[in-house]
Amino acid sequence: QVQLVESGGGLVQAGGSLRLSCAASGRTLSSYAMGWFRQAPGKERELVARITWSGGSVYYADSVKGRFTISRDNAKNTVYLQMNTLKSEDTAVYYCAAGTTLSIWNYWGQGTQVTVSS
Repeated sequence: QVQLVESGGGLVQAGGSLRLSCAASGRTLSSYAMGWFRQAPGKERELVARITWSGGSVYYADSVKGRFTISRDNAKNTVYLQMNTLKSEDTAVYYCAAGTTLSIWNYWGQGTQVTVSS
């Protein structure tokens, strides 16, 4: 079992930055792909960014490309999402997930709210 806990969400003005963290316990994250998802009110959950177990390959949704950066520190069992130039449409609950592959997400965190005011 892997337990994931997100932190770093909050209220920020448009154009600002936030850094989300996802700390894992129960098992090392080094063998898992990691992803950040978000879900806005009335919308489906969407993949924002993902990173392979080694960190050698990353993917970003077009909507965040150039503004968000996903990274991982396997020694700290933590994954990060640096979010810059935030827009009101980035407002959502952000979830991290761990997966045995890049498309199968086995474990989820409880989510952290990000609210961007315009």
